[in-house]
Amino acid sequence: ETGITYGYTLPDRETNAYPAKLQKMLGDDYVVGNFGKSGATLLNKGHRPYMQQEEYHKAIDFAGDIVVIHLGINDTDPRDWPNYRDFFIQDYRALIDSFRVANSRCRILIARLTPIADRHPRFESGTRDWHDEIQLAIENIAKYAGVQLIDFHAPLYPYPFMLPDAVHPNVEGAEILAKTVYEGITGDFGGLRMSPLYTDNMVLQHGKPLTIQGTANAGDRITVSIAHQKQKVVTGMDGKWSVTLSPLKAGGPYTLVVSSGKQKLTYGNVLAGEVWLCSGQSNMEFMLKDARNGTAELEQCRNSNVRYFQVPRNTFADDAYTAAWNAARWELPDPETSGTWSAAAYLAAKELAQTQGVPVGIIGCNYGGSSVSCWLPESDLQAHAAGHPYLQDYADAAAGKTDAEMIAEYDEYVAYHTAWESRMQKCYQEDSNMPWDEIIRRCGENRYPGPLGIKSPYRPAGMYHTMLQRVVPYTIRGFFYYQGENDEIRPDTYGTLLTMLIARWRQDFEDAQLPFILVQLPMHTYADTPENGAWSRLREAQMQVYQTVKHTGIAVILDCGEYCNIHPVDKHPVGHRLALQARQLVYGERELEAFGPIFRSFVVEGSTLTVFFSHAAQGMEWHGEPCGFQIAGADGVYHDARAVLDGDTVRLTAAEVPAPAAARYNWVNYGAVTLFGKNGIPAAPFRTEASPLPLTAVCE
Repeated sequence: ETGITYGYTLPDRETNAYPAKLQKMLGDDYVVGNFGKSGATLLNKGHRPYMQQEEYHKAIDFAGDIVVIHLGINDTDPRDWPNYRDFFIQDYRALIDSFRVANSRCRILIARLTPIADRHPRFESGTRDWHDEIQLAIENIAKYAGVQLIDFHAPLYPYPFMLPDAVHPNVEGAEILAKTVYEGITGDFGGLRMSPLYTDNMVLQHGKPLTIQGTANAGDRITVSIAHQKQKVVTGMDGKWSVTLSPLKAGGPYTLVVSSGKQKLTYGNVLAGEVWLCSGQSNMEFMLKDARNGTAELEQCRNSNVRYFQVPRNTFADDAYTAAWNAARWELPDPETSGTWSAAAYLAAKELAQTQGVPVGIIGCNYGGSSVSCWLPESDLQAHAAGHPYLQDYADAAAGKTDAEMIAEYDEYVAYHTAWESRMQKCYQEDSNMPWDEIIRRCGENRYPGPLGIKSPYRPAGMYHTMLQRVVPYTIRGFFYYQGENDEIRPDTYGTLLTMLIARWRQDFEDAQLPFILVQLPMHTYADTPENGAWSRLREAQMQVYQTVKHTGIAVILDCGEYCNIHPVDKHPVGHRLALQARQLVYGERELEAFGPIFRSFVVEGSTLTVFFSHAAQGMEWHGEPCGFQIAGADGVYHDARAVLDGDTVRLTAAEVPAPAAARYNWVNYGAVTLFGKNGIPAAPFRTEASPLPLTAVCE
């Protein structure tokens, strides 16, 4: 009953406004009236009260048997909500009552507000927060006014391109609203459906209460059965159902059967075991067939007891996206097909399967080149200053462009870059060591990663909505996360966003204590990259998150970097150290030393600064000539230090620093790694004057 209902901005609104589309869906047994008013407020003291408009009086005269109300968007105006918010609930109740007076038997559905995109000019000045407050008020009204709540927000939120002016849906968005109302009125949600993660050969988490959920028509009775367990539930008015099964015993194969009336979904060859979601960017995506000794691993993989589900790397909701999800399946280990699996994830899972004696399922949810901002929702990026630059980058890139223009621009880039990569590969076939400048001279400009817009996979929150949210919720054991390289431009805020990510993902997977195991970045640089310490600060942020957030681990792989190669090919140490972290943190193998030395504290005695390490009880050792340590005096100027091992300490001196005040180790993007624990894991880099991480998210 706002401009969204009216069809404001839509071409041929009489046909394309959502009430018109709803009429087509419902058919001739229904008569749908559109009584929307552009700019109308719910508040009776607002700048354009709906109950004072002609459209309202026509709606009352219509005396519908079913009334659908969507009001509140325009109440986010600074003339309205800040001044009259206390009247919102009573004014909404008065509107509901007026329709009941017109038709005492009418059924009323009220809608959670459609989204307002962050590019709205008033978004940060108040609209965002007021919008959230109005949503809560609407939910409260639905609870106590005896009306049905439908959700206009969730189905549109992942697709900001469907809100061309940041407020009003386009034709595709109107179709979604019509479908939402149709489902709410009829209870027809398309019958029994399950998450795409449910396929033959899946791995279900064992040893903890197992939640199975899906959608069906409202009121349908659902039966779920597996391994001598049977649970029944009635589908809610929102089309959702959920059951919680008792913990499954590891092993199988099991058969999972989900039925509703004449519909039956049967999933065969199901195993119960450990399920890990493995996310991040290209080094987590890095394929097993391309890894060192990958061919040998593939030859032996059939007996690994590992299975794999790859979340499609499609991030734009078009026909290709739908087709990719329809084709997604849990895969069995096979030399012919498993080469595309994540090498790091597979090697970690293989070790866990061997040491724990249970099947392991990997959910690969990763995308090369992704920033941490890609894996967080807009609301989290908006909630803290650390996320604002990413949103501003997008706003700047999209400024003045229509959705169609952004889509065309990205499609043109994809065509160009595909041809460019083909030329590049030919160059490397000719000379595998061809300098980058020569590549550019021959191939032309490298435009990667392309224009940032609504079709770019690297837009803020894009992968969160189109990849992660498609597998939520699913009962899992925990997360492996290898990411950070693409946040080198903003290393000082990375830790805050990573902390927020952990909190958000745990909330989405409905377990506040889910283990989250990080990979700390290895050494890396290119020949022409200046030493700016960005990767050092990223590593520090990752270590601080591990040391600050409960139920986390960190795999230190400082020694695994390759000069001039951001994708080191040896993923065996990565997989092994991830597995060690899981074995100690999750599976109770306390006798394992899953860490190399980690900085604990330091003391100064005269001209000697002594560094104390934790996780060094088994001893430490040099691999090669000692190097990488530096100390500084009160002036903050660092000098290379002579390092001497002494038990679980390292004593540092430098002739240029007679009174040391601070120390650091391997505080470079790339350098030699020489200090290791006796278990072969390197000491983590550190600086003694590290600034505290400004945590803003609750991660218990």
